[in-house]
Amino acid sequence: MAPPSANDEASTALPSTSLQQRTIPEIKKSIAGLTQSTSFPTPLVYSGSLDHYESFDVTSVIGREFPKLQVTDFLSDDRKIRDLAILGLVSQRGVVFFRNQDINIEDQKVLGQKLGELTGKPSTSKLHKHALSNSKRGIAVDENGKLDDEVSVISSDQARKLYQNRFQGPKRIASEGWHADITFERIPSDYAILKIVKTPEDAGGDTLWASGYEAFDRLSPPNFNRIAAEHGLDLIDQDRGAPENTGLDFTASHPVVRTNPVTGWKSLFGAGHQVHAGWIDNVTEAESEVIKAYFLKLIAENHDLQVRFKWNENDLAIWDNRSVFHTATNDYEGKRQGNRVVSLGEKPFYNPASKSRREALFGGN
Repeated sequence: MAPPSANDEASTALPSTSLQQRTIPEIKKSIAGLTQSTSFPTPLVYSGSLDHYESFDVTSVIGREFPKLQVTDFLSDDRKIRDLAILGLVSQRGVVFFRNQDINIEDQKVLGQKLGELTGKPSTSKLHKHALSNSKRGIAVDENGKLDDEVSVISSDQARKLYQNRFQGPKRIASEGWHADITFERIPSDYAILKIVKTPEDAGGDTLWASGYEAFDRLSPPNFNRIAAEHGLDLIDQDRGAPENTGLDFTASHPVVRTNPVTGWKSLFGAGHQVHAGWIDNVTEAESEVIKAYFLKLIAENHDLQVRFKWNENDLAIWDNRSVFHTATNDYEGKRQGNRVVSLGEKPFYNPASKSRREALFGGN
């Protein structure tokens, strides 16, 4: 897929390569060659180190909550952090929730980096530095006034100022906002950690996540530069957490179906807001729009592959951007703020030999 230029949490990609049409035998031949010549990572195995902590599945498809666990209790235990990423359940369950967490921003950053490092991400992939939502906006990430480029402050005040309530109001359809983080970068995110430090005075402000794994199983066999110019803002144009993530073109091309290296499962990836102004490579423009609309329909209209989380102050969510989409619920007038740490992972790939979630768990579709 090739998305457009970047939008806050929405994403993007690069100009399509050749639109030369290929026959089915040619496509199968190229896939066979890819399988033979490319070495893919082996899925990781859960060791069981988190089994004694109380937890429950929020839905049958996506989400797990640890109602009593403090993540600071195992920050020095690499085995537990690795298990948290694998079955523990971020990569398998998509998103994991923790209530009333005491973790500070420095430890949140450490955890964000370790989740990827302990599950095999490249050594060159660090924490993402968001081109727009960074220290240049002057929003502190802790009570001491600390500014940090490696933390994206999720601020309702900033969003309303810069994006004019992009997905809010009677003329907007809320489901337009589904996305995965940082897909406008050549090296996008593996894991993200969001801690909400201020909830709205009124009700609302929930976040929803949707399973890209389940969306795949249901298949039949405004940008940064414009906003910066409008508001006179500087952007980070170099070293945004990986050597490939430089420049202000915000172009990237990623597989529509992506294999998660931790689980080895196939997930729909080229869908949601990150491709609304982009396109599907190697099909006509009309076909691309039809495919994009159908993929969004799968995510937005299947409530049984979604999980919705009502935030309380200091709640924490960790999710795998390779295999879930998420969207905010802009149904409040008050102020909402949180600190998000986004780890960068590997260059997205598709392994034709990988299994779907249903195949892996249940032996079939």
